[in-house]
Amino acid sequence: QRSLFSAFSRFGLLYSVRAHSNAAVAGPGCYGIIKFYSAGDASRAQRACNGQRLFQKSPLKVCVCTKQRGFQRQVPALSSNKCQELANHYLGFNGWSSRLITLQNVSGFDGENEEVGKTSQKRSLKFLCALEVTLPNHGVRTRGVALGEADAGNGEGRL
Repeated sequence: QRSLFSAFSRFGLLYSVRAHSNAAVAGPGCYGIIKFYSAGDASRAQRACNGQRLFQKSPLKVCVCTKQRGFQRQVPALSSNKCQELANHYLGFNGWSSRLITLQNVSGFDGENEEVGKTSQKRSLKFLCALEVTLPNHGVRTRGVALGEADAGNGEGRL
């Protein structure tokens, strides 16, 4: 996996790198699945590496996959740090800025504890966040809203 990462990361930021052994019926060898954040980076990597001997004896066969069959699980959201890393990579460190418009605790506004005196065994904290992102070199400004939720437990023994 390290060799695959080194060979393909020069084309752009990688989302994931996985290496697998071939099935017994296919003979000895292995294959890898490399996911880029950018389709353009993936295409450049495919053109540059297909048929090349990067770190192995036999030439690589590099294909760009446009369909994702068999992936039934939900893709997790990107962390704030990863989003900032991507923005800095593709837009430059001075190519964007963000501004927090509001961050509000909206726990309990959805009627989860409507009955007086009734407390839920499983409490959750909900926060609403509004953010503005500006791309000054492109004259673009956009706002986004998100709702985050976390299990707060039953409150016993927690600060």
